[in-house]
Amino acid sequence: MATFAVILAAAGKSSRFQSKGAKILGSGPQKKPFMDLKGRAVWVRSAEIFSNREDVKQLIISVSTDDIEWFKQKFRPNLAFMDIEIVPGGEERADSVQNALARVKADIDYVAIHDAARPLITDKWVGELFAAAEKHHAVIPAVRVSSTLKRAGKDRQIQETVDRTDLWAAQTPQVFQRQILLDAYAKRGDFQPTDEAQLVEHIGQAVTIVEGSPLNQKITTAADFKMAEALVNALPKPKGIQALHPFADEEPRGIL
Repeated sequence: MATFAVILAAAGKSSRFQSKGAKILGSGPQKKPFMDLKGRAVWVRSAEIFSNREDVKQLIISVSTDDIEWFKQKFRPNLAFMDIEIVPGGEERADSVQNALARVKADIDYVAIHDAARPLITDKWVGELFAAAEKHHAVIPAVRVSSTLKRAGKDRQIQETVDRTDLWAAQTPQVFQRQILLDAYAKRGDFQPTDEAQLVEHIGQAVTIVEGSPLNQKITTAADFKMAEALVNALPKPKGIQALHPFADEEPRGIL
């Protein structure tokens, strides 16, 4: 059985979310991965799918240096129960992932990188991606762009309508053979990719798309959070799999 390490990216500034997000974390950082989403933090919902899988041998989360101590105190039971390693984030997303990648064990075959603010993930989708990674070595989930696309200037005046044929919206988890990802980061230099696939493409490695689900949304704004609240109970709940709750007084729920 191939082995996987999963890196959860949670070190972002969440500036767009904080500008309109509800302040419900008390003295804690107002960031989207830390918000409570129907009884569990967003990042916990993102992590527990992977923690339940036998082929995931290592789980790492990158957290901003300024938030680490608060994060450890706030989520200590979850961290212990899911055996998650915390690494300090960097200035940019790629820096955070690179810090985490340096901690991945040498005997791991594949590395998956997932947005901690993308909690509407299912075990079925992860299984399909992992199987595709074993075949193609570098894969990402994505959905076809269905809306009409417009390119506009800074004045918001439309400059052109963009042909959407063959356009896909990338999602996570993005999964790569460990050595491919190591090679991509070794050649990164000052390049700041917007996702890991772009970095891997940068070294000439083919990346294969696995059709994803529109439900696998990333929480970026307060409106996204409201949408996630509405969708969280609509996802399939595999029988016999329990969410990883360290608290006896919380109602057990199926993995979403």
